Amino acid sequence: MAASGTSYTLRFGDAEAIVASVGASLRSYRVAGRDLVVSYGEDEVRPGYRGATLAPWPNRVVDGRYEVDGTGYRLALTEPERHHALHGLVAWLDFEPVLVAADHVTLGTTVVAQTAYPWTLRVETTYRLGADGLTQTVRATNESESAAPFGTGPHPYLVAGPAPLDEWTLELPADRVLEVTPDRLAPVGLADVADVPAFDFRRPRTLGAVEIDHAFTGVSRDGEGEAAVRVTDPSGTGVEISWGASCAWVQVHTADLPGGPDQPGHRAGLAVEPMTCAPDAFNDARYDYDTGLAFIDPSDTAEASWRISAI
Repeated sequence: MAASGTSYTLRFGDAEAIVASVGASLRSYRVAGRDLVVSYGEDEVRPGYRGATLAPWPNRVVDGRYEVDGTGYRLALTEPERHHALHGLVAWLDFEPVLVAADHVTLGTTVVAQTAYPWTLRVETTYRLGADGLTQTVRATNESESAAPFGTGPHPYLVAGPAPLDEWTLELPADRVLEVTPDRLAPVGLADVADVPAFDFRRPRTLGAVEIDHAFTGVSRDGEGEAAVRVTDPSGTGVEISWGASCAWVQVHTADLPGGPDQPGHRAGLAVEPMTCAPDAFNDARYDYDTGLAFIDPSDTAEASWRISAI
């Protein structure tokens, strides 16, 4: 098996998307020969969480600790340098095919009950390529006998065009940003973006040298309840990611890496991650804002979706 797992190639018109089975990851997505996301090779171990499906939580659980109904749990610290549990339990699982077609694929895996997360979840995700772009839908079914805490989201790095990221224009119509500690990115509290001008992209403007690794909420929506983030290149090309009511939060990251410009992938794309819940939502009781934490009742299913489109 290739390092990225089994690849599934989807085609529709002049668009092609490749989904890798490890992490049900979006390995590449091109429209008319242009990359819309930062890709990686079939025989390459996926760099970090690039394109991965995140469940049963996106982002971080601070210190890997949380409590449900008075019982404390301790997750493996998969972000050891910051002492957090990062991006859920399925990102490195090999998803099996459920349905394979020319323009869509459904992959599935099971999160087995374990000491750190004692619930069994069936997680399936469908990627569908169409005239409106590439839509991903995640469905999680609780196969346990008690309600399971849950959140999900994707991790694509968007590519606007050939210019460097610093020259791209970002439109992020969010009113509030989650302030975090500078060393560990642990949540501190919500702030109005008007009071933090570096993170105010409600009107499109050039990214420049700003470094972002923050969650935003209070995102404006259209008449159908859709939210969208757009990034465009000076050449006029661009990419949009949009989502519905299932995701109240979005994480944005300018892909700044510790090695700086000498490290491959540094500021190569803009991570835009719609999320059903906030960072550290499993510790919802700590915070004075709505984290969006959900609990899936036994036999019930939670669903969320988002779409990446060319501009």
